[in-house]
Amino acid sequence: MIKSLKDVKTLSFRTKVLASVGLLVLFVAGWLIIRSLKGESQGAGQRTGTVAVEIAPIIQGQIRDLGVFSGTLIPKSYFTVVPKISGRVKEIYVDIGDRLVRDQLVAVLEDEEFQQQVIQAEADLGVAKANLEEAASAQELAKKELARARILREKGILSDSQLEAAISSAETRSARYKVTMAQIANQQAALETAKVRLSYTRIRAAWETDAGARYVGERFVNAGAMVSSNTPLLSVIELQPITAVIHVTEKDYFRLKPEQHVSLTSGAFPGTEFQGRVARIAPLLKETSREARVEVEVENPDRALKPGMFVNARIEFARRPDAKIVPYSAVVTRAGRQGVFLADLEAKKAVFLPVTLGIVEGERAEILEPAQASGFVVILGHHLLEDGTGLILPGNVTPAASPASKDAPGAGR
Repeated sequence: MIKSLKDVKTLSFRTKVLASVGLLVLFVAGWLIIRSLKGESQGAGQRTGTVAVEIAPIIQGQIRDLGVFSGTLIPKSYFTVVPKISGRVKEIYVDIGDRLVRDQLVAVLEDEEFQQQVIQAEADLGVAKANLEEAASAQELAKKELARARILREKGILSDSQLEAAISSAETRSARYKVTMAQIANQQAALETAKVRLSYTRIRAAWETDAGARYVGERFVNAGAMVSSNTPLLSVIELQPITAVIHVTEKDYFRLKPEQHVSLTSGAFPGTEFQGRVARIAPLLKETSREARVEVEVENPDRALKPGMFVNARIEFARRPDAKIVPYSAVVTRAGRQGVFLADLEAKKAVFLPVTLGIVEGERAEILEPAQASGFVVILGHHLLEDGTGLILPGNVTPAASPASKDAPGAGR
């Protein structure tokens, strides 16, 4: 009997503990549900209630349609100086960055062999001239003998055969004289050839047009090096003007025109603009990149810009001096329509206004339609807005600040 009473007390205690735990669990679950419902009601209230926003006025002013491109500078002209003959470089007179003028001597090859060829050609020409004198003397003597033979034949002293022999001798001497004259011409040509080959040992930087000074871009060999014909010795570049190469897609390709003005900037010269013009437009777009090459001629009077530098180019395609302008951050999309939220300063409500945009320049956008748009637009917080949402406006904005807040399209709906 006593044992049974203890079992009953133990069972009663366990039941009370389990009941207490159950009540605690129910309390926590209820509290969590209530908290969740409060959060949802607060979110819904925020969505359908008032929203704090930043606003900006619709202004009227100038806006430009600018194309912005990146590119690289290359020299206006570039060529390498090479020897026409093989030999050892005896001396190089210029180095990287040196200024050059047209036909300036830049290097000399060893020329002893070519000097000897000139001397030999001069000697051969001297021998040919001596032979010419001898042939001329013999020809003159043959002419005199022929004249004497004809006189003697007329007197009957010489026979016909003797006269014919005199005529043949005169013709032979005349032919020898002509051969000697041809040999002299040949030797003179050989001498000129030897002199030309000697001149090839003196290497000059030559170009056709006299457009001003050019500069040594690179030097590839040093004095003492053995070079063969057409081995590059140095490169020559022209820096004024300099050329910027940009690549444009088909969207902008057909808006480009020769002589179009271009403004360029470089990270090496912050705040400085360089002026140029569109010089050449490629007649094709490459299949791999779908871009066309455009060359811009840039004025570089102080030679500050160097080949290989990275530049940004801006080309103005259109300009409107009296456009309706809003910050581009004000543009939103609602139900598939592009527009802005006008701020009704009196009613403190957002009014969605569908718009047609025109030129976009950086962070500014032009409103083409409706043309009478005015007032203030929401630039921050519009992701929470719908048409008619209440607004919490900045403290420094009053209804009087908007010159046409009541007349703004869509206002008061």
